[in-house]
Amino acid sequence: MSSLKKYKQIFAKVFSLKEDYNFNNLKYQDIPEWDSIGHMTLISELENGFKISIDTDDIVDFSSFKKGQEILAKYKVKIN
Repeated sequence: MSSLKKYKQIFAKVFSLKEDYNFNNLKYQDIPEWDSIGHMTLISELENGFKISIDTDDIVDFSSFKKGQEILAKYKVKIN
């Protein structure tokens, strides 16, 4: 499975969205599910799914689907 597909699947699962949802423009608090609790659930699922540990500063900075791709690249996870 590609890392992009896995990334989208995690977003879809956490926020109860269809996998064909247009994630590219999705930002923190754009949808009711992406609140502070949803944010921490997302981070936990990403850490488990990609076997990484995300630093606190990056958790705070993780403000959109696109920004998340940049952040994960710091952890050697290329989303493409």
